[in-house]
Amino acid sequence: MMRGLLLVFIMACICYGCISKTNGADKPKEGLVCYNNVEDTIVASTEDSVVVVVNEKPQVREHCFIVVSKMEHTLSVYEARGNDTVKIAGFDCCLGKNYGDKQKRGDMKTPESTLQNPFKIRSIENSSWWTHDFGDGRGSIRAYGNWFMRLSSAFYGIGIHGSTNNESSVPGRGSEGCIRLRDEDIETLKVDYAFVGMKVIVKGEDEGKLSFEN
Repeated sequence: MMRGLLLVFIMACICYGCISKTNGADKPKEGLVCYNNVEDTIVASTEDSVVVVVNEKPQVREHCFIVVSKMEHTLSVYEARGNDTVKIAGFDCCLGKNYGDKQKRGDMKTPESTLQNPFKIRSIENSSWWTHDFGDGRGSIRAYGNWFMRLSSAFYGIGIHGSTNNESSVPGRGSEGCIRLRDEDIETLKVDYAFVGMKVIVKGEDEGKLSFEN
């Protein structure tokens, strides 16, 4: 009899321990980062909410567009899904050294565009072998990452590209006018989101959020 009661007690303790461990594993602690069931999407989980932090594959690539914020030094990818506009990716970026809308070649400013009159990606070019002399004594060096997404601005040399020469400049202000991403981020943008004809909105430093931004 005593042996039977002891066996029941041991089994109960084991079951309780398993349940406790399972509950702890299934419930992310505040501040931890875990993977959601959505492919390639990372979520930051707290006891109260789950917030999408990084990248989700688009449902239809051709429904995507880009918003660049000079205020926040970010490049965001949005996708139009029926009546909704959803942010599906976000990257830090580096913009022109000088503030304001670009007026002339060499003024070190990033040109701006609007929701009503956006730029478009004119071409996506392999820039893995391109070099540039920044006049800082390093000579002509690789500077663009693997991809240069040329924009349809009035300035032909403006585009979105990598930062092989200076990844520490991202995020911030340090380019000659282009929109500079980390090399791994320009790769992700090219592979998963960008296409020729994609709309690109570049907001000025004092421009707030658009109606669909979150």
